[in-house]
Amino acid sequence: MQPFGPTLRTWRRQRRMSQQSLSQAAEVSTRHLSFLETGKAQPSRQMVLVLASALEIPLRERNALLASAGFAAAYGARDFGDPDMHEVRRVLDFVFQRAEPNPALAVDRHWRIHAMNQGAQRMAAFFIDPDPELLAFMDQAMHLIFHPKGLRRYIVNWPAVATVTLDRLRAEAVQDPVVAQLLSELEAYPPTPRPQVSPGDQVLIPVHLRKAGVELRFATLLTTLGTPMDATAQDLTIETYFPLDAATEAWIQG
Repeated sequence: MQPFGPTLRTWRRQRRMSQQSLSQAAEVSTRHLSFLETGKAQPSRQMVLVLASALEIPLRERNALLASAGFAAAYGARDFGDPDMHEVRRVLDFVFQRAEPNPALAVDRHWRIHAMNQGAQRMAAFFIDPDPELLAFMDQAMHLIFHPKGLRRYIVNWPAVATVTLDRLRAEAVQDPVVAQLLSELEAYPPTPRPQVSPGDQVLIPVHLRKAGVELRFATLLTTLGTPMDATAQDLTIETYFPLDAATEAWIQG
């Protein structure tokens, strides 16, 4: 495990903060912060939590930062099926029901699928072919998208969608070795041609799907739980698909 000082410095640089800006946000002297990063001073448990909050470090990584300073974890990391997670599951059920018939699914920080509503199940059944090669990835959203026999075959604007998705994963991979491994696996698939129009030149990148005469266009909205005190709860993201035209709306209405 990397010592506290270098870990803190890595997070500060990733957040593009100077020692002065972090010291102001955490209300600690720049000199003391410098001593913490170089190992000349050791932080208290409260100081670790204050700095982690100022840096907006995810709860799971705050536990790791505490461990690097020799302290016990401050936040739980329960399994999604744990009885204590019933409130989180109730929230997901509420959001899923309100989203119907729009597709909605919940994924964790490693893009594993934990739940989906009926709209998402219907869309998956139509666009995800029952190929044996995909069976091992049925709970892994990114493999279902990037696999040569996966959803990519039906995404009309695949270069743009893939470019934006891979850029996001590369940013996430910096601090997460599991995402880094996932990214490596995805990049081993057939290469994606560059988009003819830079994604940065567009206001919104739709997901444009076409299969067997059905053509759908969706915008996606990512939602996270507010004020979570559990790392697993914070990791969850709800992705909801909203129709961008009348034909798509008619299809999801069934």
